[in-house]
Amino acid sequence: MPTILLLIVSNLFMTTAWYWHLKGGVQVAESRPLLAVILVSWGLAFVEYCFAVPANRLGFAAGWSPGQLKVVQEAIALVVFGGFMVLVLGEPLHWRHLAAFACLMGAVAFLFVGR
Repeated sequence: MPTILLLIVSNLFMTTAWYWHLKGGVQVAESRPLLAVILVSWGLAFVEYCFAVPANRLGFAAGWSPGQLKVVQEAIALVVFGGFMVLVLGEPLHWRHLAAFACLMGAVAFLFVGR
């Protein structure tokens, strides 16, 4: 459980690092200086690594394979991004997003079957 909680926090920071500068539309995004956006994003990504690295170490020590850790991280990333997309960027959630999530959940299930 600590692995999943750390991965959730990690993904909150990484999603913000990658997409925060798009809020407000194209004109607002383009008005932000690229170097400033990169530096802020690097700062957020540093915090993300402070959660992701321990999450992966704890998960690996608990018997998860690197493949399991990666697929779980991707599933969490999709959930976090879906929330960010709707709540921060104001984009609608479509059936395609839910179908993609279902496919990732299938991948998670395949990697954990028999473990």
